[in-house]
Amino acid sequence: MQLALQSLPYLLNGLLVTLAVSGLVVTFSLLFGVVLGTILSYGPALVRWPIRIYSDVIRGIPIIVLIFSVYYGLPPLGINLNNFVSAVAALTLFTTAQVTEITRGALQSIHFGQTEAGKAIGLSFWKRMIYIIFPQALRRFLPPWINNVTDAVKGSALVSLVGIVDLMMSIQQVIGRIYEPMPLYVLGALIYFAINYSLSSLSRQLEARYAYIRE
Repeated sequence: MQLALQSLPYLLNGLLVTLAVSGLVVTFSLLFGVVLGTILSYGPALVRWPIRIYSDVIRGIPIIVLIFSVYYGLPPLGINLNNFVSAVAALTLFTTAQVTEITRGALQSIHFGQTEAGKAIGLSFWKRMIYIIFPQALRRFLPPWINNVTDAVKGSALVSLVGIVDLMMSIQQVIGRIYEPMPLYVLGALIYFAINYSLSSLSRQLEARYAYIRE
């Protein structure tokens, strides 16, 4: 275990890459997912169907298959992305599909009477969304979204399969030098646990803070 602790400075570089991948995926998927989820809830059928197909298809594909499909499938089409961009793009595609469904569920959980009340006082669609729907949907959205963030952090470990030196790849490289896998894997598991436990605790706090009485 002492050798594992001595390798911490090297593992820190991999951890920073893991956090960078996770941060980019969470940010992009939040932006795209909220927009797509809103369109899926309120957009015309002609626009909703492509989003529905995208969400269902992408969520049905294993993440590792999606990463390899983007990394190896785009170059023959003339789209050359490096391994970092390819991995982030693949994880963003997957996580966006999940955030789209979380957003759709949160928005559609708001009683239609709220929308009708907004119409009755003359609010436009976007004013109804900003002042009535979104604030109420936020408390339904946050807890499952935080859980989705923990999944994104865990899923980021797969980027090592395309040569990105993240935390998992750093662990494997250290193991290749000291030939003691168990202490390194235990240390890696503890690091991932610390990150995800913090996020899970935040999720529970949000659930308690935004608890509401069902009618």
